[in-house]
Order: sequence, then C-alpha cells, then structure tokens
Amino acid sequence: MDVNGITFSYDGRIDRLHDVHTTIQQGKITTIIGPNGCGKSTLLSVMSSNGKPRQGEVILDGKAIMRYRPSELARRLAVVHQQNEAPDDLTVEKLIRFGRMPHKTMFSSDKAEDDAAVEWAIACTNLEQRRFRTLEQLSGGERQRVWIAMALAQRTPILFLDEPTTYLDMFYQLEIMELIQRLNLEYGLTIVMVLHDINQALRYSDVIIAMKEGRIVSSGHPHDILTAALIEEVYDVQVVIRRDAEAGLYIVPMQAVLRPV
Repeated sequence: MDVNGITFSYDGRIDRLHDVHTTIQQGKITTIIGPNGCGKSTLLSVMSSNGKPRQGEVILDGKAIMRYRPSELARRLAVVHQQNEAPDDLTVEKLIRFGRMPHKTMFSSDKAEDDAAVEWAIACTNLEQRRFRTLEQLSGGERQRVWIAMALAQRTPILFLDEPTTYLDMFYQLEIMELIQRLNLEYGLTIVMVLHDINQALRYSDVIIAMKEGRIVSSGHPHDILTAALIEEVYDVQVVIRRDAEAGLYIVPMQAVLRPV
C-alpha cells in the first residue's frame, strides 16, 4: 500500500493531513504514533477509504483505494475502530459472523467457507469458551478480542487497528498486543495500528511512523528512529532511553518541555 501526497480536511478549510507520503510494508507491523490531534487516526481512516483526500491518493494492489467497491475493499482490508457498538444481547459468535458479509452476494454464500473462517477467527482470539456468551457478559479485553475476531473473519491480508488497547488495563493490553504479534508472525497479516504507548510501539512494531501536526516527522525501524531528540520534537517531552537485557529498549519520560505559545 502506497500513500501518495495525501492532504485531507474534514471541513474543506483546515487540513488535518499535509502532503503525507508513506509505504506500508507487506507482512510487517506498522505503528503510527504521535500526540493527540496529530492526524494518526485520520491517516488510518483515509487509508481505509473512510475519508476522501483533497489531494493525493492511496494505492492498494495497483489501484486507487477510492475506486474499490466497498465489498471489494472489505475483502482486502479489515478495520477495527477505536469505538465499536453492537447490541449487548448479541452473542460472540453471531457478531463474528458479521465479518463474513463482504463475501456474501444476493444469490449465493459459501456456508462451509463462512463456517471455517468464523472458527478460525474464534480460535485465533481464544474465544472458544466465550462463543455463546452475550457481549454484556464480557470484560473489556474480551470485547476487544471479539471485534478483532470479526475483522479476522473477513479473511483479509491487511488489518487496521485504531488504538486497540485504549481503556484496557495492563493485563488486557498485553493480551491484545501479543495477539496482534501472533497474527502477524503466524499468519503473515500486514498490520497497521495507531498506539499511544510508545513502549508498546517499540516492542511490537517492525516500522514506526511518527506524526506531528498532520505530517510525518520520521518513519523506520523503531530502534533507528526513536531517539530522545525525536520524541522531544514530536511530544514536547524529555525522555531517557534505556536498554535492559530482558525488556529490551524502553523509554522513561522525564519532564514536559514548555514552549512559548
């Protein structure tokens, strides 16, 4: 997937993205980081055809993403949004089955293929013991796994995740991040996600895209680009970067940098 010179605004006046260029590497985990309001989720939205750019285009498999029919794109790209809603009395399995909608037509549906995809998604997300429970009976972390499972049921080679660990405690955050890593390593999924936690981005990403004010400041391998100078430039925070034999590279925030308004 290539992002070529994207400029985007919601109201036609204030640009949220400014001439953004990047390439998403196949089979890798790419994480977009940056402060609130920098354009992370907006970029993900434009890359999934949920927003039409004012300039530029996103190319997927040699074709501009805006030229795909919705069902055609949904067979290539699945998205787990930051906030998701469904009736509380819906069961886990029934919600996951909605992921098969892009593969259905007015006249036909391969039930065996649908069943296999749903079973695979349930197994991947370790929801076998939860399949007949309703959403209201699940914890926050379990609900997030269900939404990921519904996206997996689409059987797409690309998965987008917008802040998948938001509002989760430490256990469920790690559970979700390890699931994402496993999906990439075992099934070769190309994964693009937005994260706030820089240390999670360091640990679980192959590529990091750092954004500020609607522009990409730097991108590359986490260990190459995540320097104290870059983090101060992007976040206005001074940090110390440490390396531990078990934890690897990690970042310790020290103090905010107050700049003149």
